[in-house]
This record gives sequence, structure tokens and C-alpha cells, in this order.
Amino acid sequence: MSENAKNSIDLELDEATAQGHYANLAIISHSASEFVVDFAAIMPGIPKAKIKSRIVLSPEHAKRLLMSLQDNITRYESTLGRIDIHGLPANSPDETITLGFTKGEA
Repeated sequence: MSENAKNSIDLELDEATAQGHYANLAIISHSASEFVVDFAAIMPGIPKAKIKSRIVLSPEHAKRLLMSLQDNITRYESTLGRIDIHGLPANSPDETITLGFTKGEA
């Protein structure tokens, strides 16, 4: 049996969850024991943004998510090209990107 087969997890995805939620804003806050990521959708002309989903992660899992997202973005860009962010110079290093995110305390 392969190592992947031994460590596999059987995941179930119901129809409602599979539909997902559109979000164009993520608000990230943290305490000593957890990270909280709120996903919201801001629509033009509407002054109030509704939080669509909240994910609470341990610090270790938050870092694993960061690493997984970075790996996936690297693979995406190697196949489909650089992801440009509106409002940033094309030669801007990725480490300076903070648009659409805020930090705070949970």
C-alpha cells in the first residue's frame, strides 16, 4: 500500500457546500491560539459587506494554509502566467501585497 493511500482521508461534500460563496475580501485576525479568516463580498453601491464564511484555524494550520496557497499560486503562475494585481506595479515584489486584507486581534 502506498504512503498516500495509508494517509488518505475520505471527504464528503454536500451540494450546498459545493456551491461555494463568492468573496472579494478576506479579513484576517488572530489571538495567541487561533487565526480567524472572514470572507466577505463587497458589492458596488452597497455600503455594507456581508461576511459569507468564517474559518477558524490553529496557528500551525494557518501556516500550512499559507504554504499550500503559495505552492498552488507558484504552480498556477508557472502554467498560466503571473497573476497581476490591479493597482500594483507589475515589477512590485509579492511580499508587499496587502490590498484587500486587514490584520487585527481575534
